[in-house]
Amino acid sequence: MERTEREAATESVTGVAPLGSIAYSAADEEKRRGVRRMKATATGLLLMVTLIFVLATWADHTGAGSWAGYVAAAAEAGMVGAMADWFAVTALFRRPLALPIPHTAIIPNKKDQLGASLGSFVGENFLSQDVVRARLRAVGIGGRLGAWLAEPEHADRVTAELSTALRGALTVLRDSDVQAVVGEAITRRAEAAEVAPGAGKMLERIVADGGHRRVVDLICSRAHDWLTLHGDSVMDAVQGGAPGWTPRFVDKRIGDRVYKELLRFVTEMRDMPAHPARGALDRFLVDFASDLQSDTETRARVERLKSDLVGRSEVQDVIASAWSSVRAMIISAAEDEQSELRLRARASLLSLGARLTTDERLQRKLEGWVEDAAAYLVTTYRGEITSLISDTVAGWDGEQTSRKIEAHIGRDLQFIRINGTVVGALVGLVIYAVSQAAGG
Repeated sequence: MERTEREAATESVTGVAPLGSIAYSAADEEKRRGVRRMKATATGLLLMVTLIFVLATWADHTGAGSWAGYVAAAAEAGMVGAMADWFAVTALFRRPLALPIPHTAIIPNKKDQLGASLGSFVGENFLSQDVVRARLRAVGIGGRLGAWLAEPEHADRVTAELSTALRGALTVLRDSDVQAVVGEAITRRAEAAEVAPGAGKMLERIVADGGHRRVVDLICSRAHDWLTLHGDSVMDAVQGGAPGWTPRFVDKRIGDRVYKELLRFVTEMRDMPAHPARGALDRFLVDFASDLQSDTETRARVERLKSDLVGRSEVQDVIASAWSSVRAMIISAAEDEQSELRLRARASLLSLGARLTTDERLQRKLEGWVEDAAAYLVTTYRGEITSLISDTVAGWDGEQTSRKIEAHIGRDLQFIRINGTVVGALVGLVIYAVSQAAGG
């Protein structure tokens, strides 16, 4: 049965065979022509031995000699062998002479069972842990991969492919979804973790190492510079806070005195590492670090402050916008062949290739990972893989499947007919010769 015009049109437009059919290519059609030629050869041989049988029988009846009986016996057996093999070969694909003979048209009628058997065969003999592990172990993936990656052009290729995949993945991801996930994760982690004890320990170490002194130096220096430049503002502020009944010259003298004392205090604190105010600040920080770790009230206040900060819309906006910045940075680095990201990735691949080439322990570790992954896949998804085979075969049309298989193996099957004719003739000749010898 030939394909319908609709099926042919569907495949020509889409390049895919319609559902429930099997793809039938121009190469298959060429193979079918070869099958037809071999059929003609086998049939021609059958007709030839039939003609020989008729002529030899006639010659035997007319007294041509004993040779005619030998030829007739050989030709007769050749016809029987040819017809038997023709029936056997034809019964695989269709009903011989369209007769409803049992156990014929095996492939169209038993297609589903054959597909299930094929799936089971593949699952038992190819998709088993032992087979997969043995095959992967024989390949030596670690050494081969190392030698391949050690070549600079291969490392460049892998780096380019990874960059393309990374850009594609980041392009597919929706910013709103990622921002929501990142924001939720950061917020949840911040709420779950108590920050006061950790902050107290860190502050304690900073004070013990004197790391806070550089901050104090900076603050004092900036405060001195600011007071130097804004003395009038300080004096105006002091005068503005004075009572209304005090004379202005008194307010001015007081403001000037306050400013000078502030400037002196800040200058001494800046220039004197042992200034009493610095010592007081050190003691305050030590006490505060201890309270952060052990004082219940202080820790509770810090937690409330943390919750207030995390819950503010400004902080959430910063968390959400962080993904956009990171995404843009990664995409830009992935597109630039000279970016630090791609250069480091390339260098890492080359280093990995060199290590895999010489380090047998690393090779075994990598090969073990690959074997474990492959074994997990075949054991977990063996049923799905084998069902893919059986379901695909079950979806094929029986007649189309028969034509497809016949196109691929039919030419060899026609040799069975030819061999049956030749072997049958030889066996018939031997049997006739033995019977003649025994009778004589």
